[in-house]
Amino acid sequence: MNSEKLSVNKACIIVFAVFMLISASMIFITYYLTRNLLAFYCGLIYVAGVVGCGSFFLIFVRRKLTLFSDTLCKLLDDMLSSDRAAVQYTEEETLFCKIQYRLSRLYEVMQTGKSSIAKERADLQELISDISHQVKTPMANLKMLDATLLEQSVSPEKQKEFLQAMGSQLDKLDFLMQAMIKMSRLETGVISLDTEPQSVYETLAAALGGILIEAEKKRIEITVDCSENLTAVHDRKWTTEALFNILDNAVKYTPEGGNIYVVVVCWEMYMKIDISDTGIGIPEQHQGTIFKRFFREDIVHDIPGIGIGLYLAREIVTRQRGFIRVTSEPGEGSTFSVFLPRV
Repeated sequence: MNSEKLSVNKACIIVFAVFMLISASMIFITYYLTRNLLAFYCGLIYVAGVVGCGSFFLIFVRRKLTLFSDTLCKLLDDMLSSDRAAVQYTEEETLFCKIQYRLSRLYEVMQTGKSSIAKERADLQELISDISHQVKTPMANLKMLDATLLEQSVSPEKQKEFLQAMGSQLDKLDFLMQAMIKMSRLETGVISLDTEPQSVYETLAAALGGILIEAEKKRIEITVDCSENLTAVHDRKWTTEALFNILDNAVKYTPEGGNIYVVVVCWEMYMKIDISDTGIGIPEQHQGTIFKRFFREDIVHDIPGIGIGLYLAREIVTRQRGFIRVTSEPGEGSTFSVFLPRV
């Protein structure tokens, strides 16, 4: 007989039949040898008791197995169903509950992985949409300029003007690609920030060096109040990038003849760097979204930019156990406060 095809019911019947056959044989052999009716009746009572206890035990185990199989099937159905928030289990020290607990943990891990994959897919779709939106305009301009140069006869002066416009669009695409590379390296952990106590004055000076020419073109006066002996725990290269992005925005959105104030204040646990401008300001409803990737207000679409500078700045500062706070009023300028840990 193939044991793999033998059901539990059939196995119980076979065991019961063998037990009854052996018991009956032993009782009759005992009676045949002793001719004692009392021994014969005691044997029958013993067999009846064993059969009763065995039947009760089998019924009990069968009910337990049925309950466990039903619970297990329901648990597996819940794991396969996407409309259940969590699997419930009881905390008892039994074999069934231990298996149920581990299956519940498996379900939680699967749900976490599923949520993570869904979030990553949504982020990827959003990123592709953002990149497509950012690339679409310069690509359209390049195609238009290229078609004009190829299909129409234009003067050398116009050719030079068109080529300069194409160079400007290519610079915009190159800036976008460089920003995307920096963002990708930060988000994927390809690079690690090397934080150590360093001079805030030197880091701030490096960031200011990148905006001086543009500030001079717009006749923007920059005032800096920072002691040379102040230090904070930060990565100089990437913190310079974060501060430059904030300062660059201040120059972009401050009208000609405006002012930018940089003040560094030493707190007990943080070094606070305030970057204030006299620019257009930020409405309150947008102050929570300006740090989102590729976010730009409608009123600044004519100003060059792709809306990734503040996103990078926040990522860089946050990964150094710091944070950024903004206060602003439309028409009265903005103040970005960068907090870097001192220890």
